[in-house]
Amino acid sequence: MTPLATPDVDETTDLSAAPLEPWEVVVWNDPVNLMSYVVRVFRTYFGYSVEHATQLMRSVHHDGHAIVATGPRETMEVHAQAMHDYGLWATVRRSAE
Repeated sequence: MTPLATPDVDETTDLSAAPLEPWEVVVWNDPVNLMSYVVRVFRTYFGYSVEHATQLMRSVHHDGHAIVATGPRETMEVHAQAMHDYGLWATVRRSAE
């Protein structure tokens, strides 16, 4: 019986993970929800302060949209679905950073 030959391989494998790309949840303005309701949703779901939730709501109202959360894609998709469940129009997009 002949011994199995070991191939002469000089190979380096990089096992480091690629950095997570940040994603954003964008809430868009709509003609249906009251501003006070949007503030309540941001406070209830995200736990934002009254001031921060109000600032985000004003961006939604005046600029047409606001970035309400940033993080890994899967988490942002969960947040966007939660915004839909509250009746808000939200999308997920790759962060411009």
